Formats: sequence, C-alpha cells, structure tokens
Amino acid sequence: MKNAFTILEMMIVMLVVALLLLITIPNIQQKEKIIRAKGCNALVDIVNSQIILYEIDHDKTPTSVSQLISEGYLKEKQDTCPNGKHVVIVNGEAKAQ
Repeated sequence: MKNAFTILEMMIVMLVVALLLLITIPNIQQKEKIIRAKGCNALVDIVNSQIILYEIDHDKTPTSVSQLISEGYLKEKQDTCPNGKHVVIVNGEAKAQ
C-alpha cells in the first residue's frame, strides 16, 4: 500500500480550512475600521506637532495643511486620513473632517 492522502482526507482538510477562514475574515474586517480610525487620530497628532514646530519657526500659526506641506513640515499625502477624512486646521488645531 502506498503512503498517500485519500480524496476523503483532503476534503476534510479543505473543509477545516474553509471553516477557519469563515470564522476569521469577518473579525478582521471589523478590526480594519478601528485600525483606520486610530491611524487618523495618529495623523492628527502628527499634524498638531508640526503646527507647533511651524509656530516656533515662523512666530505665527499656519492657516492650512497645504501651507505645512509647501513649507516641508508634512509630506504630500499627509493631508488625508486612512479612513478618507481630510485633515484641516481650525483655530490653530488639526481636526479630521
């Protein structure tokens, strides 16, 4: 007799793998929303720290995120959060809208 897997054994393994995927994928999708929100909060904190640096260097508060980008305080894509919200400066403080 040869040492090999039968079709029935392979089908059982595939069934177990499929069940594990069905259990884990919805949980990962729920966590993705939380991860994106936390990423947005982190970006807002970075922009707030760059506002402080800008104020120290220029003795005035920046009026927009694009001003921070053009002066080199932020990179081009740091004006949008991972969840799609735009970062704006309101009364000298960064907020996601």
